[in-house]
Amino acid sequence: MKAELLYEGKAKKVYQTEIPGRLVLSYKNDATAFNGVKKKTFAGKGRLNNEISSRIFEFLHDKGIETHFIEKLNETEQLVYQTEIIPIEVVVRNLATGSITKRLGMEEKTIFYPPIVEFFYKNDELGDPLINDEHALFLTNVTPIELQEMKGKALKINQILSELFQRLDITLVDFKLEFGRMIDGTIILADEISPDTCRLWDKKTEGKLDKDVFRQGIGDLIEVYEEILDRLERV
Repeated sequence: MKAELLYEGKAKKVYQTEIPGRLVLSYKNDATAFNGVKKKTFAGKGRLNNEISSRIFEFLHDKGIETHFIEKLNETEQLVYQTEIIPIEVVVRNLATGSITKRLGMEEKTIFYPPIVEFFYKNDELGDPLINDEHALFLTNVTPIELQEMKGKALKINQILSELFQRLDITLVDFKLEFGRMIDGTIILADEISPDTCRLWDKKTEGKLDKDVFRQGIGDLIEVYEEILDRLERV
């Protein structure tokens, strides 16, 4: 089914298939941080990201959220719908940590209620800068209605995933989403949802169960990702 390599990113390869409008996402074993400055390869990471993201997409489908995910093909690959990716990263924050604490002088673990939604321009050369609605409309081909739709979908996904992780004794601190347009213009969730794209804290210990263990050099990334998958398998 997999044919021509269309694109290779930091964490995934994207392949054309023989079926129009469908692609194969192949998850790599690479981990990167600080916009690619810190890099390392972890045996088994691609499998874990694929397994975790597949399970989360399936859960979202059951809750009525449309995504590009079709099915898990094997340990490291997914079949997905081809979309035109909108170059805006949508970040939903439930608690203050990371860049927002430095940027706005907020105390770590400040609770955001309602959650805060931020937009970042998806551009590696510029370091994915924070942008407002007007910047997004100027820099991309997104419309005002689409921008609000993306925000609304992100908040709905946050509500669903917060409840899911609550059942796993995990706090969903914040996470990044990407959206794409189907050929008919419908906007759906794309990319992945995994410990690479979420901040997840154990509710009892507040230990980090995400890529921050690699960013900060404070734990075993594979062990942490295995823990997330193990808890998801119990749902």
